[in-house]
Amino acid sequence: MEERKVPEHIGIIMDGNGRWAKKRGLPRSEGHKAGANVFRRICDYADEIGIKYITFYAFSTENWRRPPDEVAALMDLFRDYLHEAEERREENKEKGMRIHFIGHREGVPQDITELFDTTEEESRDAGRIDVNIAINYGGRLEITDAVKAIARKVKSGELDPEDITEDDISANIYTAGQPDPDLIIRPSGEYRLSNFLLWQSAYSEFWTTDILWPDFTTDDFDRAIDDYNSRARRFGAV
Repeated sequence: MEERKVPEHIGIIMDGNGRWAKKRGLPRSEGHKAGANVFRRICDYADEIGIKYITFYAFSTENWRRPPDEVAALMDLFRDYLHEAEERREENKEKGMRIHFIGHREGVPQDITELFDTTEEESRDAGRIDVNIAINYGGRLEITDAVKAIARKVKSGELDPEDITEDDISANIYTAGQPDPDLIIRPSGEYRLSNFLLWQSAYSEFWTTDILWPDFTTDDFDRAIDDYNSRARRFGAV
């Protein structure tokens, strides 16, 4: 039996936690807790089936506009995950999970950013799967940061403006050195990127479902991959 092909890199917009909680008469924070459990399950499953890179959209630069108690609950969830990652350090090493946090550190509580650093350092030598967690992330901000880095090289005389290429921008984004996502999954019935991986998603396939993220299962993940495999990817060619 031929082995099923899986995308090299998948991006996931984890959406619908608040609506899931509202439908059940629960605080929005309960939806985020349920969504965090799904994140762990999908992360482990992606590793099991051979995904090499996976990027989860966890907290956008726009999410700071949410009610303070909801933001605080999300930060507590990040703390819980990071402490759990410390406890599962050896297990994650065995699984080969290398964890990266992409986005701005400014505004994120210092104890959390310190845990970012610890988690990244402790998983640095793993490499079966790279797990990107986008926190305080925005695609436009990422491109702006890349442009600033290139502008500094131009200003210092390292780079001629006429020599700037797409590769220069790709080399200065947060996921530099990683392949662009082949597939982006968005639960909750929305049909937009919401400022997620704008540069990287130029040729990504997009898969949506009405299922809210806390109800998303490994079967749904498989359906997305099977649908991806049924598509012809021409990249502008005939």
